[in-house]
Amino acid sequence: MDTQLIAAGLPSLGWAVHGGLLLRRLATARRDPLTGLHTRASWTTRAEHLLAKHPGALVILVDLDDFKAVNDTHGHAAGDTVLTATAHRLSTWCGHHGIAARLGGDEFTAIVTSPDHTAGLHILQEALDQPVEHNGLTLPVSASVGSCHRTDLPMPSLTDALSAADTAMYAAKGHGRRNTR
Repeated sequence: MDTQLIAAGLPSLGWAVHGGLLLRRLATARRDPLTGLHTRASWTTRAEHLLAKHPGALVILVDLDDFKAVNDTHGHAAGDTVLTATAHRLSTWCGHHGIAARLGGDEFTAIVTSPDHTAGLHILQEALDQPVEHNGLTLPVSASVGSCHRTDLPMPSLTDALSAADTAMYAAKGHGRRNTR
C-alpha cells in the first residue's frame, strides 16, 4: 500500500520541482545578470503600474559619462565593477519608493513615487559621481541624469516620460560632467 501511495505522489513531486525551476528561470530572465536590476521589459511593466497609481511619479534616466574610457583603459572587469556600483547606488537611492533597471550598456532608469526623492536628485547625483575601487585602482565615475515628472507631460505615458527624461539627460551631458536636469 505504501508503494502505491509513493508511486501516485511521484508525478506530483515531479511537476512541483519542474514548476519551481520554471519560476526561477522566469525570475532570472527579468533581472540583469550582472547588476541584478530589472531588465527593460520587467521594469516597463512595473513602471507603467506605478505611473498609473502615483500621479507625482518621477522617471529618471542615467547614462555614465566616458564609460568607454574605463573599459578601454582598465578592461571590462573594471567596467563591470563600475556598472555594478552604479546599479547598487541607484537601487539604494530608490529604496522602497521605486524601482531601478539597467536598460543596457551603461544606461539605467528608475521610477520613484516619493516626493522626497524629487527634491533629492542632487543626492543621487552625488552618489553616482563617487569613484569606484577596482583591483587597487580608484576609478573616476560620473553620470548624467535626466528626469521627468509625469505631471509635466501633456500625455502622461511612460514612453513620453522616458523621452522627456532622455532629452533632459542629454541636455545635462551638454553642460559638462556631473550635471542633472
